[in-house]
Amino acid sequence: MSAMTRRALLTTTAGAAAGMAVAGCGGKDGTAGSAPSVRRTGEHSGASGAKGPAKILRLIGDGSTADTGPQPGQPVVDRLEPGQTPPQFVIFSWDGAGEIGNGLFPRFRKLADDHGAKMTFNLSGLYLLPESKKLQYAPPNSPLGASDIGYLSDDHIRMTLDNLRQAWSAGHEIASHFNGHFCAGAGSVGRWTPADWKSEIDQAVSFVTQWKTNTGWVDEEPLPFDYAKNLIGSRTPCLLGQENLLPTAAAIGWRYDTSNPGGDQIWPDKMMGIWNFPLQLIPFPGHTFEVLSMDYNMLANQSHAATQSDPRNYTYWRSQATASYVAGFQRAYETNRAPLYIGNHFEEWNGGIYMDAVEEAFKHIAAQGHKDVRMVSFQQFTDWLDAQDPAMLDKLRELEVGQQPPGGWKQFTGQVPASDATGAAPVNGAVPEPGVSAAT
Repeated sequence: MSAMTRRALLTTTAGAAAGMAVAGCGGKDGTAGSAPSVRRTGEHSGASGAKGPAKILRLIGDGSTADTGPQPGQPVVDRLEPGQTPPQFVIFSWDGAGEIGNGLFPRFRKLADDHGAKMTFNLSGLYLLPESKKLQYAPPNSPLGASDIGYLSDDHIRMTLDNLRQAWSAGHEIASHFNGHFCAGAGSVGRWTPADWKSEIDQAVSFVTQWKTNTGWVDEEPLPFDYAKNLIGSRTPCLLGQENLLPTAAAIGWRYDTSNPGGDQIWPDKMMGIWNFPLQLIPFPGHTFEVLSMDYNMLANQSHAATQSDPRNYTYWRSQATASYVAGFQRAYETNRAPLYIGNHFEEWNGGIYMDAVEEAFKHIAAQGHKDVRMVSFQQFTDWLDAQDPAMLDKLRELEVGQQPPGGWKQFTGQVPASDATGAAPVNGAVPEPGVSAAT
């Protein structure tokens, strides 16, 4: 039996019972015969994910990245008006986002594309840096080249690059999970200063934007996006260090962060001018306490962080994790409509049951056929929040976990005075994705 290390153990309570919450990480636009109709943020498009090759408008730097125009598959952002019911947002995100030949990156890209959904992939910059060049990495408070996650082989770097190209071209977000994933000791990210975070971010961006120089693969296709320009958010290793990250994130223009070590299923607010999207406590079937909405937290509570446990437990644990995600969705959808955040890793812990669980939960949510459920990236959700009337968001934040709007949604949001800005508008020159716009 093996155990995970370098994780942050976070004790939480729910009612009179206490449970363990642990944070951890490892190491289209469509075409049609007629003009596409616009859809609201995150509404299902039915798009298959098929796409043509990106047209390079401008190579950037050494040619590792390129400007290919607005990202395909982006929705037109709508504005919630008084008397309307808010959409139910669901955001699946993946820490590390490296492909090591186990097929998990393409598996979940296909899952999302098959359902017209978008996801966020938090890329670890070191996954594009060959181990032979590891001394180029200068982690704060650690030796040159040190890392608590492994460097990828050349084949796996190529696989990761290919998946990143396809993910961005299908409309998914490429965010950051930084580099060396230090969770313990003197070099822990929890000890880093704002200046340390600035250094780490600069290096993470450089590894992504200079991978051709570092690998020597000058004839390979570039990543079809301007990573330095498009990067607007992150999740820190083990959910540590957010307090000192945020001043740096705000200074460089980032718009959100998902590094808070646990929150409730309520509508989000900002910290230091940055949208704060914490992993959330959700129901944990069979227990009186709740669990953070991430695969590692399921593992920690089921097998005490052991990644190869007794296979006789796998069927029940898989069902329990699936039911937990589904219960979190149902609680939000049927009450306050708070967005649901589900964090993951491309891992095979306990026979891959957590990958199966998140896929089953995803399919369950999609199969409900709710036109007001929007499975989006953090970037798309941030765009939607920034387009809303602040008074409306304040009103939504009045609702506690599991609280239905008093008097129903029409009366509840109808109490917000109508604002001058109404309707829908494109964000950042986005290319609208085809689909039918459903009323909210």
